[in-house]
Amino acid sequence: MHCARAAIAYLVALAALAGPAGAATRLGARGPAFTINGKPTFLLGISYYAALGAKPEAVTADLRQMKRYRINWMRVWANWDGFGNNVSAVANDGSPREPYLQRLTDLVARCDRLGMVVDVTLTRGKGADGRPRLPTLQEHRRAVKTLIAALKPHRNWYLDLSNERNVGDDRFTSMEDLRDLRELARRLDPALLVTASQGGDIGEDELKQYLLAVGVDFIAPHRPRDPGSPAQTERKTREYLVQMAALGRVVPVHYQEPFRRGYGDWQPTARDYVADLRGAVAGGAAGWCFHNGDQRGTEGGRPRRSFDLTEQPLFAQLDKEELAALDAIRQLPLLPPQPSSTPR
Repeated sequence: MHCARAAIAYLVALAALAGPAGAATRLGARGPAFTINGKPTFLLGISYYAALGAKPEAVTADLRQMKRYRINWMRVWANWDGFGNNVSAVANDGSPREPYLQRLTDLVARCDRLGMVVDVTLTRGKGADGRPRLPTLQEHRRAVKTLIAALKPHRNWYLDLSNERNVGDDRFTSMEDLRDLRELARRLDPALLVTASQGGDIGEDELKQYLLAVGVDFIAPHRPRDPGSPAQTERKTREYLVQMAALGRVVPVHYQEPFRRGYGDWQPTARDYVADLRGAVAGGAAGWCFHNGDQRGTEGGRPRRSFDLTEQPLFAQLDKEELAALDAIRQLPLLPPQPSSTPR
């Protein structure tokens, strides 16, 4: 009888390690690195914000291209509303919104089978219709519950609680609210990685709050978008790792939304993208994203890239400079940071 109980306990432990039934790709974090199925892995990603509005054949075409360029994660927004297309998986009050929640579930499941990670991002602020999105903590909590309930069978996604939460407009989410939301997510799914992204670099006091008060699993600073930015990324990454070591808690540095073309006067070239990624890797970052979006100042904002996928696949909207950047990037060695290399 004792042996039988021991065997059952062993099988239960194995099942827990394997994750939920059907989960093929397990995202984790260990020190300054992300892991996929237990192996330290650099996350090379791409913005795919309006994915839930894309036609199935467009998603298939884009996934094929992502694999070609070694992209192993994508950033998708759970409440995206742009260019007259509201493709939000959660409503402004945080409740489920179909058919888009099911589309998000299907996309995460498909990426799970392909070995890819999905960033699921929430945002506050006003939608295209002028109505506030997740205006109170109660509604923000409901959105977190909605997403975790829908995606819990999968281990290949993480949650950005609030995009650029520090921006001082309707997007603002206080550290107190973030702590409440983080604790809620931990109760609902203890294994889920959670962050909250920052507009701009993160100061030392803010870093301490993210790590020790809120308890994020990794930091996601959105670095400044100017010509000098790529040359600063390595140094800035090392600074974060030194500061985290001093605080006694080192987590991955994830560059989830760097600069992009079409944003302002500066139009980064392929060389800039490569330099920024090289700096991130050399500095010890755990992930980096090939960011893209609409072209400001053109009629209808075209090409809209990941900001609107209702008309064309993403890769059909990228310009020659962006494609040249991706061609160069796929040749780069992308080694994940090692705990032993963390500055002390």
